[in-house]
Amino acid sequence: MELETLLRQTLPILEEAAVFMRSHFGKVMTHDIIAKGHNSLVSFVDRGAEEILVKGLSQILPEAGFITEEETIAQSQKELTWIIDPLDGTTNYLHGIPQFSISVGLYDGQDVILGIVQDVMNFQTYTAIKGQGSFCNGTKLGVTVDSDFAQCLIGTGFPYKKDHTVTGHFVALEKILTSTRGIRRMGSAALDLCHVASGKFGAFYEHTLNSYDISAGALIVLEAGGLVTDYRGGNSWLFEGEVLACAPQFQEQMMDILKDF
Repeated sequence: MELETLLRQTLPILEEAAVFMRSHFGKVMTHDIIAKGHNSLVSFVDRGAEEILVKGLSQILPEAGFITEEETIAQSQKELTWIIDPLDGTTNYLHGIPQFSISVGLYDGQDVILGIVQDVMNFQTYTAIKGQGSFCNGTKLGVTVDSDFAQCLIGTGFPYKKDHTVTGHFVALEKILTSTRGIRRMGSAALDLCHVASGKFGAFYEHTLNSYDISAGALIVLEAGGLVTDYRGGNSWLFEGEVLACAPQFQEQMMDILKDF
């Protein structure tokens, strides 16, 4: 199937999941929440949205495997594999903060070749097909061309696991706060990557991430003219949990900032 056709067929499935999320936003109560560990929460909304996505995507591409956050289907990597985060920004959702997204990427064993990030509450859909550019609601995206690092915003996120060292974070934060316009921690890595692709952020970095957090957003950055690497400039970002996405002119400065991790 042509990727353009596949994208058109996939979009209504994400919208169905988005409608489901909106219908429950602000209504999820404590008894609806399952604790998955320290500072990590999941509601029935995660699972319900994932079931919608898995069912729809299985119908349009039955031969594909799945890597999903909630594991509502058997996990398998095949020649083509859907990588899905049904609700990126669960904690925001549960606290009534309208900053969360759906992330769906299609992986061919070497590269992410199709990516969609749905900004659920802002009704914005970010899309990319490998080699064909990236878009938001049909408008072509591009990373910032500003060369002044001091004027850009940087996005990040922090690991939830309390046993994870925070020393590197403090060192990086001090450098960023004293050398840029500021830092933002929005709570959805997929949307943060889209903010890089649309030129709002000069860069985004985070580690202890999963492939479903970043697969779609990373392709959107790449197709907008950005760079996506690990903290040392390598290509292990998709499955190794460490990602730096930035406008090309800021890569050297960001890698210097992150060298203490």
